Amino acid sequence: MTTIILNHQPYDGSDIAWNALRLAKTLHKNGEKVNIFLMNDAVDLARDKTRKPDHYDHDLVQMLKELYEDGIALQVCGSCNTRCGLYKNEPYFAENISSTMQKLSEWVLESDKILTF
Repeated sequence: MTTIILNHQPYDGSDIAWNALRLAKTLHKNGEKVNIFLMNDAVDLARDKTRKPDHYDHDLVQMLKELYEDGIALQVCGSCNTRCGLYKNEPYFAENISSTMQKLSEWVLESDKILTF
């Protein structure tokens, strides 16, 4: 099992979030169980309000939704909802993905690999 923790704002001028999602998709396709945990400003990835900038090639929110619908486990820091991201206090695209540090701790203990982006 691989747990991927994202911390960066989705459209921050880098490809950090995009590359993390691409890796998650490839690992999953290759049969790996993948968990994605969003915290800090990465929580905006789980908000419908986050829109792809015109100059960016990929809709990262849509990519994340597709991974989630394809069976990748997704949890998003509940405390970060009110503290982090450009859209503080905006809901996540699914209610059941709001999570806790306890869940992240469990994933870390269960995982063979933990990657942070």
